[in-house]
Amino acid sequence: MAKKITRRNALAGLAATSGSLVTAPFSYATSSSTQTEIKPWKGNINHSVCYWCFNAIPFEQFAQEVKKMGLVGIDLVVPEKWPILNKYGLQCTMAEGAEISLTEGWNDTQYHSTLIKNYKTHIELCAAAGIKNLICFSGNRRGMDDETGLLNCVKGLQQVLLHAERKGVTLHMELFNSKIDHPDYMCDNTPWGIELCERLGSPNLKLLYDIYHMQISEGDIIRTIRDHHRYFGHYHTAGVPGRNEINATQELFYPAVMKALLETGYTGVVAQEFIPKNPNPLAALREGVAICDV
Repeated sequence: MAKKITRRNALAGLAATSGSLVTAPFSYATSSSTQTEIKPWKGNINHSVCYWCFNAIPFEQFAQEVKKMGLVGIDLVVPEKWPILNKYGLQCTMAEGAEISLTEGWNDTQYHSTLIKNYKTHIELCAAAGIKNLICFSGNRRGMDDETGLLNCVKGLQQVLLHAERKGVTLHMELFNSKIDHPDYMCDNTPWGIELCERLGSPNLKLLYDIYHMQISEGDIIRTIRDHHRYFGHYHTAGVPGRNEINATQELFYPAVMKALLETGYTGVVAQEFIPKNPNPLAALREGVAICDV
């Protein structure tokens, strides 16, 4: 049975190959974005994409295609690849690389010394590069109760947030579902994430509201965005179930979600984070962006 692709094992595979990518048995060179004149997007949504979902395409070639599509940048990019983004006039819309892993995070004090060092370094790197967003993770529970996890996250994050405020960098704690994709992950529901934001009281800590994950965990996406948007600094998409295309093959109606998002006054970024089934992944990406371009 084929191993399910997740961000966790995709990143592990990238690390194991030291950046070498194996081209999948489909052609990505025939993207519609290279063959026809592309009309500009409406400009209401700042569109981005997470590279790990498309990593069968070499990063530099992917950056060129993303630029042709008219996206503003790419999410979840480590500092070593930022020069490639700059080369093509793209933003790193969400930086990564300061974390230890998705499972070893701020809720466990044994990781604090490493995380504090890593995040202070990456905040400096982001500020120097003009990058505003840096991802972070709660880590897994491992038997820990919610209150202890909150206390530990507050204790650790307090030691980097003042630095982030001074440098103009916002940390984004990502919400994951623990039902399907990330068993045991602590920040698996909106109320826990909001409580963390409230206790820290910093404008430079936000939640990365992953629509796919929260549809699985709790649903009620539009109401949640309307009621709690002030805590959400960034959004990810994917189809439910399956984490594939966001078209009519899945249960969410993304145009309505995007309209609700715009009604809140949101001016940040929406990044596609689905794993394409389409043999032409760039066509799938363009379709996803078009669906969200309200």
